[in-house]
Amino acid sequence: MEVQGRIKMIDETKTYGNNGFRKREVVITTEEQYPQHILVEFVQDKCDLLNSYSEGQMVKISINLRGREWVNPQGETKYFNSIQGWRIENLQQETSTEGMPPVPPMEAFEPADNLNEEEHDDLPF
Repeated sequence: MEVQGRIKMIDETKTYGNNGFRKREVVITTEEQYPQHILVEFVQDKCDLLNSYSEGQMVKISINLRGREWVNPQGETKYFNSIQGWRIENLQQETSTEGMPPVPPMEAFEPADNLNEEEHDDLPF
């Protein structure tokens, strides 16, 4: 499964327990009629996937839905769901043409009608 949206928040990596379980959470906001704020958790070695991302970026996250059952001390059974990310991709195009003016449409250029094929030029092609 996949979810797309703009990164709203990236939390720091947190370590739990004696075994060093690592978890890092990211919240993305979907861009639809009713935007949703989706919390996705990355665990263990997948936490490092978020290092090269920042708030405001458009991303696509590959996810798995996880569910578990827990019985509290009073004997009541509770169920919990989590969304676990395992891959993240940048959806924004890198803008290496910053500061360059836009290219005018083809109609803005006049055709060359005084072209002489016999005339010598020094162009290499």
